[in-house]
Amino acid sequence: MEDLKDRVSLDDRLGAAAMSGMTMAVWAHLKPDAVFIHDPDGKTTTFGELNRQANRIVRLLRERGLKAGDAVALVCSNRAEFVEVLAACSRGGWRITPVNWHLTADEIAYIINDCEAKAVFCEARVATSGPAVAQCSNLLVKVAIGEPIPGFLDYDAALAAVDGSDIPDPVLGNAMMYTSGTTGRPKGVYRAQPVIPMQGIYAMRGYDHETSVQLCAGPAYHAAPLAFDIRGAMGAGCELVLMDKWDSEHVLRLIDSHKISHMHMVPIMFQRLLALSDEVKARYDLSSVIYIVHGAAPCPPDVKAAMIDWFGPVLSEYYAGSEGGAGFVISSEEWLQKPGSVGKRPALLGSKILDDQGNECPTGVAGGIYHQLPPGGGFTYYKDEAKTNASRVGDYFTMGDVGYFDEDGYLFLTGRNAETIISGGVNIYPQEVDNELIKHEAVADSSTVGVPHDEWGEQVKAVIMLKAGYSPSDLLAQEILAFARDSLPAFKVPRSVDFVTELPRSEAGKIQRNKVRAPYWEGRARQI
Repeated sequence: MEDLKDRVSLDDRLGAAAMSGMTMAVWAHLKPDAVFIHDPDGKTTTFGELNRQANRIVRLLRERGLKAGDAVALVCSNRAEFVEVLAACSRGGWRITPVNWHLTADEIAYIINDCEAKAVFCEARVATSGPAVAQCSNLLVKVAIGEPIPGFLDYDAALAAVDGSDIPDPVLGNAMMYTSGTTGRPKGVYRAQPVIPMQGIYAMRGYDHETSVQLCAGPAYHAAPLAFDIRGAMGAGCELVLMDKWDSEHVLRLIDSHKISHMHMVPIMFQRLLALSDEVKARYDLSSVIYIVHGAAPCPPDVKAAMIDWFGPVLSEYYAGSEGGAGFVISSEEWLQKPGSVGKRPALLGSKILDDQGNECPTGVAGGIYHQLPPGGGFTYYKDEAKTNASRVGDYFTMGDVGYFDEDGYLFLTGRNAETIISGGVNIYPQEVDNELIKHEAVADSSTVGVPHDEWGEQVKAVIMLKAGYSPSDLLAQEILAFARDSLPAFKVPRSVDFVTELPRSEAGKIQRNKVRAPYWEGRARQI
């Protein structure tokens, strides 16, 4: 009975702390010397140490002029400082934007400027950090993590002399993730009101703050690893093991050595784990794993079935995006009864399947998937009213996916707006690629699409119409790809080029990317 009272008391304290971004302060009080973070280089950080660093960052930024509601940009790999800055923004009232550090300097600079950051934290080993920030205005604070960057404060030195005690006046902060549009630059997914974490969800996922260990195997700047891995460990008060880059056997090694219980993954990670030899798989004890949540990209049914056979019925799939969603989830047991589904129609928020005229589709008929916006908690695309409105039908929004409900209300994804390529769980927006390819002197027009790939799900292909005087050749294709590599991050560069004499267009003159994409997917049951 005493244990129950203690549990209720702890839940109440955590719930109250979550309202002001101070959840980590509760865990730091309960177990200040317990290890919280294991960095990829072997360094460890305790709950108490992280909490003190978060308090120091709040005081540093306030001293430099940041007010509640201001924005902070973070260009950092998976390391303790990422979590420290996140925790500080959560209690300082700031809107944090983690930036994909694989982007070019120009792309990073655009996001820092567009989110209107007043402070930026950059990891020195990201070579584009300095050149990116040099293009940014309105920054009051620039802080270098790891090693010096000219013109930046040194992270450790700047915080060393600052008071690390809990701040007396916390303000709940927010996060604004960036998701690219079908045309033009990426856009921030903005919510005026911060989302308050629900502490009860951790118990539902089987967390125990004394024994659970979370693995973060994907980049924390992505919405899903940030939510499930980083914030999951922060909310549940469990150990967090960070990986810096993917290594299939190392994942098994970490599970065994740290007794990992929880993790988030994407399908390509499943495929790479499954590709390990039986001899390698047999070396490691994986019995500690009780919860693997996955999403971000469609998972081939045979891959998921093989993972369930290997790890047991511990997989939980979600269907959502940076914008949110209606709340689709499906357990392993349910999925085995409904292979290929991403979950049953949620009870709390509505969802609809609409045709091109906005009419609701009958059972079994595919159409655009629309999710109900939560009352008072909807998002907008930051400073882009047109994009916001284009995604809406009443109080419902779409992420461009296509699917249908079966007779039992289970959702099946069948396709997607061709304006988005998902390769290895990473969103790639073809217009951004086309905008660079069109600059090549031989290219008259370009339509980049995703084509089937057994490991990555989709692979980037450029379908190109040449200018008069140029002829298709392997040499020209390689020249165009080399040109793309000079201006695009590696993950956005097409892996191949096809030449065509014309590209299909609508009456308005717009390239019909769906028609360009269709032949590559012909005969496949799944179009994603």
